[in-house]
Amino acid sequence: MRITMIGTGYVGLVSGACFSDFGHEVICVDKDAAKIASLERGVMPIYEPGLDALVATNVRAGRLSFTTDVVAGVADADAVFIAVGTPSRRGDGHADLSYVFAAAREIAEAVTRDVLLVTKSTVPVGTGDEVERIVREAAPGRTIRVSSNPEFLREGAAIEDFKRPDRVVCGTDDEAAREVLRQIYRPLSLNQSAPVLFTGRRTAELIKYAANAFLATKITFINEIADLCEAAGADVQEVSRGIGLDNRIGRKFLHAGPGYGGSCFPKDTLALLKTAEDLQSPLRIVEAVVSVNDSRKRAMGRKVLKAMDGDARGKRIAVLGLTFKPNTDDMRDSPAIAVIQALQDAGADIHACDPEGIEQARKVLQNVEFHADPYAAAEGADAVVIVTEWDAYRALDLARLARTMASPLMVDLRNVYTREEAQRAGLTHVGVGKP
Repeated sequence: MRITMIGTGYVGLVSGACFSDFGHEVICVDKDAAKIASLERGVMPIYEPGLDALVATNVRAGRLSFTTDVVAGVADADAVFIAVGTPSRRGDGHADLSYVFAAAREIAEAVTRDVLLVTKSTVPVGTGDEVERIVREAAPGRTIRVSSNPEFLREGAAIEDFKRPDRVVCGTDDEAAREVLRQIYRPLSLNQSAPVLFTGRRTAELIKYAANAFLATKITFINEIADLCEAAGADVQEVSRGIGLDNRIGRKFLHAGPGYGGSCFPKDTLALLKTAEDLQSPLRIVEAVVSVNDSRKRAMGRKVLKAMDGDARGKRIAVLGLTFKPNTDDMRDSPAIAVIQALQDAGADIHACDPEGIEQARKVLQNVEFHADPYAAAEGADAVVIVTEWDAYRALDLARLARTMASPLMVDLRNVYTREEAQRAGLTHVGVGKP
């Protein structure tokens, strides 16, 4: 199949590279000329494990190419995917669909044959109806079938998620569109029996938001249980194991920490609330999730201050991990931002370290000294705070860490270490949800 991907952000680039690895001919289109030039040189605009090698392999094979020219990009396509950003709109929190609608109009004006238009961007329910209206208006004599194909990629594991998905959701009631999508995703049936779920277009759009809201709810639930554990003298990790072994609940997304962040959960839960509000069908549980999560991030800064007896003024604090999760350089809505701001407001001097996120962190954090090495960040520190559970921080030489610090206090917001192993190394350990 000949596939065009509009947008070379996280979703578009990973999806395009994976489609080409399936054997399809893929053109990735982006208006950012500098980004396209970098991609043609093999320089990735994002950090995702294995992506650079995957792109290079398929470019060499002639299955993957990049361009800024929408007209050339869609000319011979069997399917055109829209994978542009849908950030929260300033002022009201609704998803900003201007990029999606602009892309739909440009595609409709550029196509020279009947084509399947697939929305892969995360969009509120009903967006496909408006996209269909736009393309009919822009290309009245052309058959452009509009479908929804939401993505479910986890940053840091996106390639594996794309190639071995739990499910593929395709929203369309048009049989010709379904057949094109079956052909596009046919290679998955050769790897495993990944279900391709066909639904109505509006249903597919809502599935994406409902899934993210549910996962955000699990995270927020266990974080509140962690607070209860601290008050009651229980251990949240044992509680998590105890409930997670119930197959009806499952073990994933039950790890207590400083709250969720990233490019999806914050904006998608907010967009879902706005959609529910417009349809006069309020989602009270999701409202509570958003509120609790927003409060939790700064509360983790206060947790560090409490461990320091409330006095951080003029003291050096080392923060290990800045990105919202490991194996990405994404700083969007990272808990580290609120934690660091709370500590700086208390007068602390912040020294930070992250394996991949420092360049992105420089754009959103001020008055922070960055280090490539965790021991350098901790040298002379009055406290070390683990915010992101990178593998590089899972096997630290704790005794060395303790020796280099001015005061051997570790506040472990991800429960990477046990209190016992930290104490053996000479560290005072404060975890999350621990008695």
